Amino acid sequence: MNDKILNVGDADFQSLVLDSAEPVLVDFWAEWCGPCKMIAPIVDELADTYAGKLKVAKINIDHNQQTPRQYAVRGIPTLMIFKDGKVQATQVGAVGKAQLTQLIDRTL
Repeated sequence: MNDKILNVGDADFQSLVLDSAEPVLVDFWAEWCGPCKMIAPIVDELADTYAGKLKVAKINIDHNQQTPRQYAVRGIPTLMIFKDGKVQATQVGAVGKAQLTQLIDRTL
């Protein structure tokens, strides 16, 4: 995995995502999820592209169940952009790089 991507969990979600000075793209995923694996290279690429403007984090929903429940994550992959501690944008399902880039650009 890209070293620019944070692995977050229920315990550090507040400090790493909600309290972040930069906007954070959070990828809710699981090992068994095929579409999650499909978009992983795109998420890696976005971490490089937006370095310095946007943090990228991944949270494994199998190991961390409190946070996905709190944000009503029903299907994965779910990508959410958090800014100032609040959800600014959500994308459910695997989409292409162009769609994710548009989502990020609109939010930033």
